[in-house]
Amino acid sequence: MRIAVLDIGGTSIKSGLWNGQELVEVREQDTEAKKGAAHVVSRILEILETYRPFDGVGISTAGQVNSEEGYIRYANENIPGYTGTRLKDIVASEFGTPVAVENDVNAAALGEAAWGAGKDHDDFLCLTYGTGVGGAIIIGKKIYSGSMFSAGEFGGIMVHPEDCVKGQPFSGCYEKYASATALVAEALKRDETLTNGRQIFARFQEPEVREIVDRWIDEIVHGLVTVIHIFNPSCVILGGGVMEQPYILGQVRERTAGRIMDSFRGVELKTAALGNQAGLMGASWMAMEQMKKT
Repeated sequence: MRIAVLDIGGTSIKSGLWNGQELVEVREQDTEAKKGAAHVVSRILEILETYRPFDGVGISTAGQVNSEEGYIRYANENIPGYTGTRLKDIVASEFGTPVAVENDVNAAALGEAAWGAGKDHDDFLCLTYGTGVGGAIIIGKKIYSGSMFSAGEFGGIMVHPEDCVKGQPFSGCYEKYASATALVAEALKRDETLTNGRQIFARFQEPEVREIVDRWIDEIVHGLVTVIHIFNPSCVILGGGVMEQPYILGQVRERTAGRIMDSFRGVELKTAALGNQAGLMGASWMAMEQMKKT
């Protein structure tokens, strides 16, 4: 078995080959996204060409994806013109193999479901904390997509209605307060040298820095309390580089347990296990499922 896999982001395109047991020939290249969707599609085809021959293709990508038809329902201007791109049709036409396409957070959740932190759970939620807050809902080891392939947009939970501004989607919402971007923005208000998470945690023992982090953890917990009470999951997987900080996970667990009903306290809060290869692993699983169908 040879499955070519891609994980397409606004900054880089990760790629690799799934041989049935592991990922090999893993590479990372610049997306060159600002040159537009047509250029990005050309890069995708060029990268896939280097992995031939292969039996199928799995693609994890930024943007909202119609996973049945394999096209981009919506993407922001990080990749100009990407909305509407019929990625599955383009790749299938070029290489004549089965192709599966899915949103990147959903793909990462599928990777965790098959081989990572979710492998012992049929149902779980996945939230990632980075530039924004991404989410995925796994039911029966499959993505719950909603009516328009957009379910799991947990970043849109309203947590601060007092900050809501008419005509500004996501104002007052979870993503604006619980993302890693939000943490850095708050830190910059105190110290303009704290420009990323690495710098923040290097100075974590400073009382002012720790106070910023603690307030941010409370914002994370606000959203988790909501989704736990809605879905009653056995497990919630927390992704994003910032979640690798032991203090963060410990405090999130402790504070969440103190704010949910006793009957919900069996939920496990785990960090993602597959790191930056989760999307590629999920793409491998998706492609195998697509190959079974065809």
